[in-house]
Amino acid sequence: MKKLTLFAAAILAMIAVFLFATKSYKDQKTETVQQIALAADSPLKRSNVPTIGTIMAKVEIVEFFDPACEGCRAFHPYVKSVLNKYGPQVRLVLRYAAFHTGSDKVVMLLEAARMQGTDIYVKVLEKVLETQPQWADHSKPSPDKVWQLVKDTGLDIERARKDADDPSIKARLKQDAEDIVKLGIQKTPTFFVNGKPLREFSPNGLAAQVTEEIRANYGQ
Repeated sequence: MKKLTLFAAAILAMIAVFLFATKSYKDQKTETVQQIALAADSPLKRSNVPTIGTIMAKVEIVEFFDPACEGCRAFHPYVKSVLNKYGPQVRLVLRYAAFHTGSDKVVMLLEAARMQGTDIYVKVLEKVLETQPQWADHSKPSPDKVWQLVKDTGLDIERARKDADDPSIKARLKQDAEDIVKLGIQKTPTFFVNGKPLREFSPNGLAAQVTEEIRANYGQ
């Protein structure tokens, strides 16, 4: 019995050490990512990226997302609620992490839509996420279906099909892919709030961290 007790105690001690080491590793990794994100040459500071909200906002949410990602679709209403709550004090910057098969084609469509204005871009983005179950079956993705699904958004489909092949769009995808590697992003959605990684991955965690930055920058 005594040997069993000692053995159990040893196992518990090993588990405790493992959990402590795991937490320490995660904390260290988060700190490293934050240093990269807040650096003068930060991968988060890119021109000509999709932005929703005013440039004067003092709080910036950067979201790396994949249009085929169920988590991104589920999180989107909560992101919108934060934007609606704080209005011109917060802006959203969208970066692409096309991890799923066929996502790059949908990103090209989104960027072609952005060439027709932010309002069209937002409408197309909403429709892409709303209809995600119809085209983003991971066992058999059908990204080409999206063109038909967004036809009622006001998008000039003929123009968008031509613009989707614009070299600048491919350059944007390449830049985002390089920045994903620099930041060590492996899943979507991944959020940064004023350059700081999201501490708690949940709608409440996002809202709390944004509120914290609002208070720090606006004194509210």
